[in-house]
Amino acid sequence: MCLNLEHSKFYKNSMQKCGISAEGAGWKNSEAQMWRFEQMVKVIKDKSCFSINDIGCGFGCLCQYLQNKEYTDFKYVGYDISDVMIKSALKLCTENDNCCFLKTDIKYNTVMVSDYCVASGIFNLKGEDINETSWLKYILDTLEMFNKKSKLGFSFNMLTKYSDIEYMKKELYYADPCFFFDYCKRNYSRNVALLHDYDEYDFTIIVRKDL
Repeated sequence: MCLNLEHSKFYKNSMQKCGISAEGAGWKNSEAQMWRFEQMVKVIKDKSCFSINDIGCGFGCLCQYLQNKEYTDFKYVGYDISDVMIKSALKLCTENDNCCFLKTDIKYNTVMVSDYCVASGIFNLKGEDINETSWLKYILDTLEMFNKKSKLGFSFNMLTKYSDIEYMKKELYYADPCFFFDYCKRNYSRNVALLHDYDEYDFTIIVRKDL
């Protein structure tokens, strides 16, 4: 998802270099992107008859992932603030009648209520000009939106502070998984899972609503 000029430049350069692909959306490769999808969709209780918001949808690869994994009768809405991402997603998913893509703003004012909200990678690229306090506020505001816009639950991933120091970059945000687990547990639900047992330098939080 593109949040400011630095983000816009990053994704524009990625697309020019790698095209409409996982790498073009800022991921290491397609396998890494699919592995993260596998963690996030664990929030979905039943594989049919649900609605889902994909926040920072990029090219809409999650919709294709769900279909390939035999999820059925679902309504998918992808949101991004990048015009280029939305236009590319529409071209890729023309045959998918159960999905649509909408442009949103940085405050996600256009996001509609659905059963689930998911977000992959939107909290990673902070940029060198944004301090961590401001970025944390943005993250917590976004989690509040997830909670308000999801009826059954939400999930998201973040880079972990347990990454190898020599590979950490100033423009990226490395989060404390214990903080976010505790925050979601205290503020949103008793049913929260922290997934940090897969071979990537990030973690996934799953919040299942108390019904």
